[in-house]
Amino acid sequence: MRVLYLDEHLLAVDKPAGMLVHRTGIDRQETRFALQRARDLVGRRVYPAHRLDKPTAGVLLFALDADTARRLAALFAAGGVTKRYLAVARGHLPDAGVIDHPLAEAADAYDDERADQPSAAARAARTEYRCLGRAELPQAVGAHATARYSLVEATPLTGRRHQIRRHLKHVSHPVVGDTTHGDGRHNRLFRDRFGCRRLLLAAVALDLVHPVTGRRLAIRAPLDDGFREVLAALGWADLAGDAA
Repeated sequence: MRVLYLDEHLLAVDKPAGMLVHRTGIDRQETRFALQRARDLVGRRVYPAHRLDKPTAGVLLFALDADTARRLAALFAAGGVTKRYLAVARGHLPDAGVIDHPLAEAADAYDDERADQPSAAARAARTEYRCLGRAELPQAVGAHATARYSLVEATPLTGRRHQIRRHLKHVSHPVVGDTTHGDGRHNRLFRDRFGCRRLLLAAVALDLVHPVTGRRLAIRAPLDDGFREVLAALGWADLAGDAA
């Protein structure tokens, strides 16, 4: 787990895909946690400012003291932090748009299939997106003669659990590799064709005003080699840095 930014108040790391942020009953067999690794990196207590799903790689921010943690929480709550993600999604998305669809708060990582449907407990959720590239593979999947995919930059404007994954599923463009909200046929195609067995979603950018110093911070996490290899195979090698 690589350090992306460090000062006396904040630590940002590049969380690998497949690592939980902290210990949880969801996966009792897991022994690696970003919280523990971050604490070991700086030799002091750390306070997670937000969360990333276990299969999602990328920027993860921690406060290094309780006062900064409170300030960061207020900044996130006020919408003062911009997070940007890259994803490979099924199908060809429009050039840009906003997905405005309420989401019920999911209980854990193994969501009920109906969790992305509006209900009395659903809360407002909005995600902006841009389509950075499109690809088509000459392979039949289901009723379609070819398989189409989009490289998507997604910016969540709210902070619901699994928001990007659930929103893209809602518009029928699920993230490839998503075993909870995705399409198993396309997941299998990527495993067979590219050897890809992971979620193709990464938090690549975090922009905020430092809660203590007032400086503007632009924290970036490069895509890992496995993600880049898939993008290259789809003809998107030159687009990988566009969201950053």
